[in-house]
Amino acid sequence: MFSLEERIKQLAAVTGVLVVAAAEALAQDRSARPSRRIVVSIPDRKLAVIESDHVVRVYPTAVGAPASPSPTGSFTIIDRIPDPTWYYKGKVVLPGKANPLGTRWLGLSVKGYGIHGTNVPSSIGRNASHGCIRMRNRDVEQLFELMDVGDTVELVAERTAELERIFPPPAAPAAPQTAAAVAGLDASH
Repeated sequence: MFSLEERIKQLAAVTGVLVVAAAEALAQDRSARPSRRIVVSIPDRKLAVIESDHVVRVYPTAVGAPASPSPTGSFTIIDRIPDPTWYYKGKVVLPGKANPLGTRWLGLSVKGYGIHGTNVPSSIGRNASHGCIRMRNRDVEQLFELMDVGDTVELVAERTAELERIFPPPAAPAAPQTAAAVAGLDASH
């Protein structure tokens, strides 16, 4: 018969093998999909999912208010939490309609910041958050399924050539036509 100590050692060894096998399987699964990253244009208040240098999706966002700006730089997603609980200055709000984080949380490698849903969708398109990137719940739910822990998130504060490519300015409206131009008459004759 094995002693309790020997059984614990065997169980620990088997557990270790299972953990390594699971990690290898996850790594293989993740390497099977193309590399993805998120680029957030703070001045445009938009987020893009980039895969193999192609824009997959663009979403409107809310970014940090002037008093609490969004951080800038390159970060990684460190956790993914469906139906998060919000903790702030002694307050706790459980998942649900009143939760300021909405239905999903993608935590970033800069402490206290993330990409999340909202219970105030009218804030989208504004500088309104405490520094996080806010999205409509339906949009963050889509994003949540596209991204993994370890994916890169770039928060950019100023327009760059890459941002121009990802988030081109809207086309200028066509000049209004006069009745003479519509009729094919040229007023210069």
